[in-house]
Amino acid sequence: MTFAESARAFEEKTPSSPVDFNRDIRPILSNHCFQCHGADESSRASELRLDSRESAVERGAINPAALADSHLLGRITSTNSEERMPPAEANKPLNDRQIQLLQQWIAEGARYEDHWAFRPVQKPAVPSSPDATWSRNEIDAFVLARLDQARLKPSPAADRATLIRRAYQDVTGLLPSWQEVKAFENDTAADAWNTVIDRLLQSPHYGERWGRHWLDQARYADSNGYTIDGPRIMWPYRDWVIAALNNDMPFDQFTIEQLAGDLLPNASKSQRVASAFHRNTMINEEGGVKPDQYRHEALIDRVSTTGAVWLGLTVGCAQCHSHKFDPISHDEFYRMYAFFNGASDANNAGETVDVLSEEMFGWSETQRNQLVELQELRKEKSDIELNSPDQPALSSLEWHWQPAKVTAVRASGSSILKINEDSSLLVKPLADANDALSLT
Repeated sequence: MTFAESARAFEEKTPSSPVDFNRDIRPILSNHCFQCHGADESSRASELRLDSRESAVERGAINPAALADSHLLGRITSTNSEERMPPAEANKPLNDRQIQLLQQWIAEGARYEDHWAFRPVQKPAVPSSPDATWSRNEIDAFVLARLDQARLKPSPAADRATLIRRAYQDVTGLLPSWQEVKAFENDTAADAWNTVIDRLLQSPHYGERWGRHWLDQARYADSNGYTIDGPRIMWPYRDWVIAALNNDMPFDQFTIEQLAGDLLPNASKSQRVASAFHRNTMINEEGGVKPDQYRHEALIDRVSTTGAVWLGLTVGCAQCHSHKFDPISHDEFYRMYAFFNGASDANNAGETVDVLSEEMFGWSETQRNQLVELQELRKEKSDIELNSPDQPALSSLEWHWQPAKVTAVRASGSSILKINEDSSLLVKPLADANDALSLT
C-alpha cells in the first residue's frame, strides 16, 4: 500500500475523539524527533524544526490541507530503510499507534500548543456531580468528579483520631500526644478542626517540616561536598528559611531576598543571610584543585538551580548545547550565567555573614529558661567570691599596669625576631604559620 492509499484509508476511519497536542503529540515528537529536528542548531538536520509549526509547514513536513502531501507522514510510513524516520541507527522506531496519532493530528489541522508549564494559570470550571452534597469545598468537587469517572464511591469519613494524626504529620511532621488526641475527640465545638489547624500553623515545627522541602531544592548541607566533605557553617540560612515560613513571608519577598538579598538598599543582616541560597554550592578541598575550574562549576550550578527551582525547567541541559526539548538556547544559558559571574568566591566559602544564634531569630523558650538559670548561677558564684572572708573587696584594690620586660627572644624557621629600644618586638619577614616564637 502506498502512503497516499494509507492516508485515504486513515481519513475514512479517523476516530471522533480529537487529538490533544500536549498529551498525545508532543511526547512523540520530543522522544523521537526533536533530537535532530528541534531547537538545537548544532544538531539540526535538513534545517527542519518540528518543535515549530511555522518551520514544519514551510519545509513541507506537515500539510494540513492535504494529508498525502505531508512529508512527515511519508517518512514515518516509508518501507524504504533509507527514507524511513526515525532512522534505524536512532533505535527509536514509532509504533502503529503513534503513527496513527500523528496522521490524525495533521488531518485535524496540526494544531500546536504551548507546553502547559508556559501557559498563564487559569481557574478551571468546578465540575458538578449528582452527589454534590458530599463535597465540602471546590477541591472535593474535583476529587468526586474523578471518582465518578472511575465509577468509585468516596470512602467513609475518617474518625477524629485519624484526622488529628494526619493533620499533625502533614503540618509539623510530628505525631500528636495522646492527650491532644483525646482533647480533640472530646471537643464538640463547631470550629474544633479549625482550632487544631490554626494551632499547628503557629507551631515553630511548621517551618521545620515544610522548610525541609525548600532546603532540599536549595541543596542545603552542613558540609562542603565532594570527597573530603569538610564541615560548613550554613545553619543561619537554614534558620532563615524556617523563620520565613513561620512568619508567612510573601513568596515574592522570599524570592528576592534569596537571589539578591545582599544587593537590596541598606540590606539587613537577615537579608544578607538569605542570599546564602547560592552559597550552597559545593567546595572541592582535594589537593591540586584549580580554583577557577570550580568557580565555573559553582556558577553552572547556580544557573541550573535557579532554573529548576523558580522556572521548573532543566536549563542545565543548555550548558553544552541548546535544549533539545524546552525553548532554551545555548546562548540564553550563558546570558543567565552572566548574572552570577560577578561572584567573588572561587572554590571557597566566599563572603560570609557573622551571626549570633539569637541575633536574628531569638531564643526559644527552652533556651531562654536555660539562659536565666545560667545567669543565676553566675550571680551566685560572683556573690560567693566577693563575700568570702579570705577575699578582699575588689573596690579596695588598686590596679597598676606593669609592662613585661623581654630579655631574650628566639624564632624558628625563616623568621627573625628583634627587640626594639622601646621593648616592642619586630618580626622579619612576617612570621610563617608554622614558625615558633620564644620570649623570655
